[in-house]
Amino acid sequence: MDVSNLPDEHTYRFVAILNKKIETGKLLNALGHMTAGLAGLVGKADEMHFLDYKDKDDGSHPGISHFPFIVLAADNSDKIRTVRNETIAHGIAFTDFTSTMTVGTSQQQLDTTEDSKEEDLEYYGICLFGKTEVLKEFTGKLSLFRRYETD
Repeated sequence: MDVSNLPDEHTYRFVAILNKKIETGKLLNALGHMTAGLAGLVGKADEMHFLDYKDKDDGSHPGISHFPFIVLAADNSDKIRTVRNETIAHGIAFTDFTSTMTVGTSQQQLDTTEDSKEEDLEYYGICLFGKTEVLKEFTGKLSLFRRYETD
């Protein structure tokens, strides 16, 4: 594959911010939902530049992003709420995941979320895609996500 026509890989990035207070299994579930949702929401796979890696046996390893995917940690739900507000203010594409999205069926999750004030939502995470320099303005102080303990 010729990558000479691709934009500088540091121009854009994916950023996921996960709430350190939530157990790992729930965070991974939330991250999967948010990432799939973000790709579907943006709907511009050509602009996101997903690559098809080929191995020596001509096996395909498709759909890997050309742009970095950075996973950061937030100390709590309020930190994610702050990033969410900045994301909205900057008009950046995002998806988020809250505790209301873990109960029962999809319809029950929709209803529970609709019955909750935003200020009462517990955020598990948020996933963003945008220009690196803009995202760094309000995510730059967050640390990389690290999980050493087992849940």
